Amino acid sequence: MKRTIIFPDPSTATEDGLVATGGDLEVDTLQVAYRSGIFPWPISLDFPLAWFSPNPRGVLDFSEIHVSKSFEKFLKRSPYRVTFNHAFSQVIRQCARVSRKNQPGTWITPDIVTGYEKLFLQELAYSVEVWHEDKLVGGLYGVVMGDFVSGESMFTLEDNASKQGLYTLMLHLQKNGIQWLDTQMVTNVVEQFGGKYITREDFLFRIKDINWERKKEDIFTQGFDGAEGNNI
Repeated sequence: MKRTIIFPDPSTATEDGLVATGGDLEVDTLQVAYRSGIFPWPISLDFPLAWFSPNPRGVLDFSEIHVSKSFEKFLKRSPYRVTFNHAFSQVIRQCARVSRKNQPGTWITPDIVTGYEKLFLQELAYSVEVWHEDKLVGGLYGVVMGDFVSGESMFTLEDNASKQGLYTLMLHLQKNGIQWLDTQMVTNVVEQFGGKYITREDFLFRIKDINWERKKEDIFTQGFDGAEGNNI
């Protein structure tokens, strides 16, 4: 029997963006959450499963991508190869190991890993892998639900590895009709590419008319083929 899942209105969120606590990380729950402008973010032992819709919200508009001269030079001599959807479990587990500034642990709990692996199996999540020869040195993962794409977390083991992965992803998405990426927060890397904050109201307006039914295979098998490497 199909479940009925309802989240509170994001406008009822606390000043920190907290909308709700509890529930589960099953595929249908995550689908309803993202369609509502909400995402899970475990923040403490007291809130092992918390749901947020922050105000403001980080986004990357691909029409406003900024690339520094130093990064352009790096790309011309980059030793890395980029693939899509080849090692999702490795990427999310590497992201979970990354220590965060001012955080005693990681928000990517074992339950988060399991939940997003289920999303990946249902073609509702993606990964970007950055390789140096045969070694995974960087990457990121996120959700892909129709024309909505988010960047959840990234990791890097070598200079500019995850940055090249994000840049390659942005170019690929833009070629395939996606105009922006939900980054939730604006990290240093996101800011370097032109990421910005918009109000929650503006974010909810953006997702209101999104095509949520487009298939993942229509995005990741058209245009640039990550499996063939990065030829930027």
